[in-house]
Amino acid sequence: MAAGRSTRMMTERPKVLHEVCGRPMLSYVLEACRANQVSRILVVVGYQKQQLIDHYAGQDDLVWVEQREQHGTGHAVMVCEEALSDFEGTVLVVAGDMPLVRPETMRRLLDTHEDSEAAATIATTILEDPTGYGRIVREADGKLLGIVEHRDCTAEQLAIRECNPSYYAFDKQSLFEALSQTDKDNAKGEYYITDAVKILNQAGRPVQALEAISAAEATGINDRRDLATVNRMMQERIQAELMDRGVTIVDPAKAWIEAGAQIAKDVVILPFSFIETAVKIGRDCRVGPFAHLREGTVVETGTRVEMVGVAPRADGAKAQARGR
Repeated sequence: MAAGRSTRMMTERPKVLHEVCGRPMLSYVLEACRANQVSRILVVVGYQKQQLIDHYAGQDDLVWVEQREQHGTGHAVMVCEEALSDFEGTVLVVAGDMPLVRPETMRRLLDTHEDSEAAATIATTILEDPTGYGRIVREADGKLLGIVEHRDCTAEQLAIRECNPSYYAFDKQSLFEALSQTDKDNAKGEYYITDAVKILNQAGRPVQALEAISAAEATGINDRRDLATVNRMMQERIQAELMDRGVTIVDPAKAWIEAGAQIAKDVVILPFSFIETAVKIGRDCRVGPFAHLREGTVVETGTRVEMVGVAPRADGAKAQARGR
């Protein structure tokens, strides 16, 4: 789902095209779907749709579905019914502004859903501060009763810390049957996809809630502060994976490495280095301090790349990078 304008971002661009560590946030969600062999990826677009379509031109596994007017998450899925008319099986529904989703978490959701033959499976998370999230309401024995959006919660429900970060797996036929029975009788006057879960549950169809999402993966992006927070979280993930593969990052807080950079073993990244996406660095290199490797740069094995003359020179010449 990628149709919203997001007024809180104060932007003229589709929110999902804003970058997280050098890559549009939507790209992370698409990659997680592809890693799980999702056979058909429908992207629901609306505001500034052509920017999105142009950006992903040539990615033939994407099907663009327009939501001309935005009437909520349930409506965003409703508009996909025609594009799925010839499909039977599991429909995975995720938001496009959740770049921290991990492919293995998506896999667990899909496996749990398909193994149980449920009509719907929801992945949930536990949050210290659940403000803004729908709450997972259960019976005393743990059985799912439903999901209540934050604005519609009672005072008792607001105290629930198990939340809905918007990762769903549905049986296709059950999904659209339930959506056809939803209405806009709620605080936002929108069709909620969560109401489809409630309708299935009330009809006695098997519905389950799986606590599978980490607090980090539940972090969505609604404004520029959220964008900065998710960038930092993604940066920590990128650097941790590189260090686990044998890269030395002398001071992680003083380096920035974009998603898609390929860095071999025994490379040392010194402070104040900026490495853009699609950079390739061979083994036994030293990068920095004060190095900026631009997109597409290839650094051969055993090379040292550093910045010298950082302070402005008296003759007005620019500082130069030196590789050796």
